[in-house]
Amino acid sequence: MDWAEIEAVVYSEENHPRDILGPRVTEDGILIQAFFPGATRAAVHTIRDGKQTEMVCEDEAGFFAVLLPGKKIPSYTLIYWDGDGNQMEHYDPYAYPMQFTEQEQKQFENGICYSIYEKLGAHPVKIDGISGVYFAVWAPNAIRVSVVGNFNNWDGRAYQMNLLESGIYELFIPGVRAGDIYKYEIKAKGGLTYLKSDPYANAAQLRPNNASVVVDLGKYAWQDENWMKKRGVTQGDKAPISVYEVHLGSWKKPDDGREFYNYREIAPMLASYVKELGYTHVELMPVMEHPLDESWGYQVTGYYAPTARYGTPDDFRYFMDTMHQNDIGVILDWVPAHFPRDTFGLSAFDGTCLYEHFDPRQGSHPHWGTLIYNYGRPEVKNFLIANALFWAKEYHADGIRMDAVASMLYLDYGKTPGNWVPNKYGGNGNLEAMEFFKHLNSIMNQRNPRAMVIAEESTSWPGVTKPANEDGLGFTFKWNMGWMHDFLEYVKLDPYFRKYNHNKLTFGMTYAYSEKFILVLSHDEVVHLKCSMLGKMPGEYEDKFANLKVAYTFMIGHPGKKLLFMGQDFGQWSEWSESRSLDWHLLNEPEHKGVWAYFKALLHIYRKYPACYALDQYPQGFFWINANDGDRSIYSFVRCSEDGSDNLLFVCNFTPVARPDYMVGVPQGGKYTLILDNEMKGQKIFTAVHTECDGQPYAVKYPLPAYGTAVFRFSKPTVKQQTKTTKQAKKTKKRR
Repeated sequence: MDWAEIEAVVYSEENHPRDILGPRVTEDGILIQAFFPGATRAAVHTIRDGKQTEMVCEDEAGFFAVLLPGKKIPSYTLIYWDGDGNQMEHYDPYAYPMQFTEQEQKQFENGICYSIYEKLGAHPVKIDGISGVYFAVWAPNAIRVSVVGNFNNWDGRAYQMNLLESGIYELFIPGVRAGDIYKYEIKAKGGLTYLKSDPYANAAQLRPNNASVVVDLGKYAWQDENWMKKRGVTQGDKAPISVYEVHLGSWKKPDDGREFYNYREIAPMLASYVKELGYTHVELMPVMEHPLDESWGYQVTGYYAPTARYGTPDDFRYFMDTMHQNDIGVILDWVPAHFPRDTFGLSAFDGTCLYEHFDPRQGSHPHWGTLIYNYGRPEVKNFLIANALFWAKEYHADGIRMDAVASMLYLDYGKTPGNWVPNKYGGNGNLEAMEFFKHLNSIMNQRNPRAMVIAEESTSWPGVTKPANEDGLGFTFKWNMGWMHDFLEYVKLDPYFRKYNHNKLTFGMTYAYSEKFILVLSHDEVVHLKCSMLGKMPGEYEDKFANLKVAYTFMIGHPGKKLLFMGQDFGQWSEWSESRSLDWHLLNEPEHKGVWAYFKALLHIYRKYPACYALDQYPQGFFWINANDGDRSIYSFVRCSEDGSDNLLFVCNFTPVARPDYMVGVPQGGKYTLILDNEMKGQKIFTAVHTECDGQPYAVKYPLPAYGTAVFRFSKPTVKQQTKTTKQAKKTKKRR
């Protein structure tokens, strides 16, 4: 007996327990050693012959040993009796080999084991025909790590894990099953012992509890094959993308006193609403597990676990499946920029700054009170990249929207002079974060080419959506925050002052093609005393609704994909709160129903006519008719289709002044069909007259109402039509 080794196990300071515990072949037979804290007796039950052999107590703390005859390790179970005389029996966890390959460990150490989530975490498996759960966690600086849970009375002396060269601790525990709860007990250098949730757990308890939950992700039968095959077409640069941003917990609340609907309950209701309005996608504010409702999910503690607030992982898969079967894509908000300091989470995970930087100038966000990932550490980068891939593979996510990208790009983001560390060139760019973006986006495009990666980047950082191999960051789309702020500043103004700020709505076109943009009116703009979209609008009661219609018309017509936060499509009065449902009763009021119906009509126009989206990234898809009519605060522009058919002319009057004699210039003669106006009176055909207006050779006379809108459809004339138009023009000139 090696008494030093025995003492290390007994005092829970052994990080290679498989070298001591379990079976091994010796010259004298099969030595089996086991540690049952507090046990009074123990025995080995050999399966083949049914024989029970008493074990010798080598240490009164509960360390037992036995020498069996033979040269081949038999199949056996361990039996022990606790201090109350209760008998327990289970297979020996130290009789099973590690499940990590050397290649997987090397890949993880280099940040390129993209399926690491299949090994790290808790996974129900069978080894040698025995069912159990394989646990693995990265904690290289811990003295010892144990699995504790409802299956071992949360006793860290039992189930001490084995340390691999990669810094990963692992152990297969027979008999543990899906539904069991667990944590890792970590003994840090200095002797401090504490409990941590599993960073790779696939489920967690509902807050305020925070234990991890064992689940089996291999049982759900997907039914979304058709969607998965075609989503590359539905999400490309030339596809219509209109996104409904949703917070699942407050979209609708149950009437029966429950806090939340289940994912399975929400799915058909949300799909029906989204489909009726005409959105192409929903974007879910973070559904990854988080402890605080008020964080809206942006302070994540369970990156691999859908929140238990709304159900189980399979419930969430049902949600995703239902959306896809209704031809609705799903984008997941994702937060790799920071994580909270909760003691059960990633903070100082193994007693050291494992996931975060040690230097607080690099490792903390002073404004948010959160910690910053160390993007230069391969294992940390692997954790995040694999996580993005995980949601795409295991939950069929159609895209991820990456939160707070600017905070990752700039080392001095939110920090005062002297409280940040420059990069090696003396600048404020986070070189490691840049490389992380390029790496992630390249791998995502390689493995999930039909999935989107969207950046919430609030500055003018160049090349956000430029391919990584062209020195860009490689994102699919970028939120157009500049446009959003200019737009909101303008629409909040009293109409009298809008003429002095006319350029706020035209400036966006000066950079519209610098990135692949999504125009957004997000949750951040309708909270914290910023007012709802309707509340931002100036004027009397009726004026607010009219303002909102013309604002949405401009947004839908402007180049860029679209996103609108829930509640704003029917003119929610109150600011959004995560604690209450949307004010759905407002849809019973004519003005709110009118805004809803109008926005629905806009979305259907957007999806029906490729002129609204197919050339978003190309200058030939847009031109101003009149960008300078500031005195009247009227904007007119054309969206063009690729083949010249079904072009659209937009007119937006941002004042309460009617223009009954209004004329708008048009590029050609012929018929212009009014397909939508602010009063929704139905289609009407106007004929262009040959007269110069707005720098165009033709004009359409249209009585533009106060806060009036107009969307006209017209097509490029055929050769025959062009000839006829030319002859008519010549006759008109002769008469003059």
